[in-house]
Amino acid sequence: MAAYESSSAKRAPIPQRGPQAPRFIVIEGPLRVGKTTLAKILAERLHARRIFDCEDNPFLADFYAEKSGAAFRAQMYFLMERQKRVREALAVEAPGPVLSDFLMEKDRIFANLNLDDEELKLYERYYEAMTSDIPPPDLVIYLQAKPEVLRARIAKKASRDETRISLEYIEEVARAYEHFFFRYAASDLLVINTSEIDFVERSEDLQQLLRRLQDPVKGTQYFLPLGASE
Repeated sequence: MAAYESSSAKRAPIPQRGPQAPRFIVIEGPLRVGKTTLAKILAERLHARRIFDCEDNPFLADFYAEKSGAAFRAQMYFLMERQKRVREALAVEAPGPVLSDFLMEKDRIFANLNLDDEELKLYERYYEAMTSDIPPPDLVIYLQAKPEVLRARIAKKASRDETRISLEYIEEVARAYEHFFFRYAASDLLVINTSEIDFVERSEDLQQLLRRLQDPVKGTQYFLPLGASE
C-alpha cells in the first residue's frame, strides 16, 4: 500500500556554478527516512528559509482506503500545492539560502507508482505546464535507508493511515527513488544512507554532516559518518 510521492523529468540545462555556497537546497528521500528532522536542523544552522511539504492533503484518507479515483485526486492536490510553495518561496528576495523538504520531481515518482496509464497521461500534461520554468536546486541531499529500517520507523512514528503501508510498497518506493537518483544530474547531489546513523540521537553524526557541508559538493558524492557502520 502507499505513502505518497515519482520519475523522468525534463529539466533546464545544468547550470554552471562557481564555488559559492548553494542558495537553493533540497532534502529528499522516502517516507520516514529523516527528511523533516534534518531539514529542521539545517534550516536553523544555515539560517535558511524553509519550504514545507504538504501535510494536509484532504484526499489521502481515501487514497489509503483504496477508493476509486482517490490516487489521482491526491496526486493532483500534491502537484498544485508543491509547485505553489516552491514558486512563492523562490520569488521572495531575501538573504540566506532556501531549504525545501521536497524535490519537485518527487511528485512524478509517486505519480508513476500510483496512477493508471490514462491518469498518468493527464497528470503529465499538468506537471509540464506547472513546473517547466521552476529552476533546479543548487544542491540535493538524498537520504536513503533500507526498506526494513523505513518500515520500523513508520511503525514507531507513523499516523494510523501510514501504518497500513505494506513492506512491499515501501520497497517499491525505495527502488523508485534509487532509480531516479541513479540518473539524476540536474543538481549537485549528496547521498546519505541513514540506516545506521541518527542526526537526533547521535550528535557526532550531525556534526560530521555539518562539517561536510562546509565544503562544496560537486556532481554526485556520498557521505558516511566515521563509525556509522560500527
